[in-house]
Parts: sequence; structure tokens; C-alpha cells
Amino acid sequence: MPTYDYLCEACGHAFELFQSMSAPVKRKCPECKKSKLKRLIGTGSGVLFKGSGFYETDYRSDSYKKAQKEDSSSKSSDTGKSGESKSKKESGNTGKKPASGD
Repeated sequence: MPTYDYLCEACGHAFELFQSMSAPVKRKCPECKKSKLKRLIGTGSGVLFKGSGFYETDYRSDSYKKAQKEDSSSKSSDTGKSGESKSKKESGNTGKKPASGD
């Protein structure tokens, strides 16, 4: 729904009104109550996209999203297993007692 600018020709009151395109044009000023309200022709507002970006991959089908989720979950379970064995190697915990230097 667009925002329309209105101006009262009687009292000079200007305001914006958020209304649907099919709604009738307002005629009565909310300040002076006279029927001298006029809708102004404006440039309109542009579409504003906020965020880091919009890509065609943002709107993938449900079947693609499901397959992607299954693929990522299988990869994460694989890295979880290798991550455990890697952490044991890094800590040097091989289960053997350290040799004494006597």
C-alpha cells in the first residue's frame, strides 16, 4: 500500500496518509474540517532492499533446499568424526605412558 501526500488548500495543513490504491481520495481536512483537501502528485517511493545482497539462490525450490540440507548434514557428521580423532592427535594423548629420561 502506498503513502500519499495531502495538502489542505484552506488551512495549509500537509500530511502523509498510508492507504490502498483502491481507496477513495480524501476530501475533508482533519485539521480545519473543510472539504479543500487535495492529493499531491509525488514521485512515489522506490523499492528498497536491505541486507547483504539478493541472489537468485535466495529463492530456490523446496526440493533443492531439502537436498542441500541433507548434503550439509552428512558433511557435518563426517567432519565431526575427523574432528574427534584430530583433537586426540593434537593433544598428544596416544594412551601410552611417556618415556622417562632416567
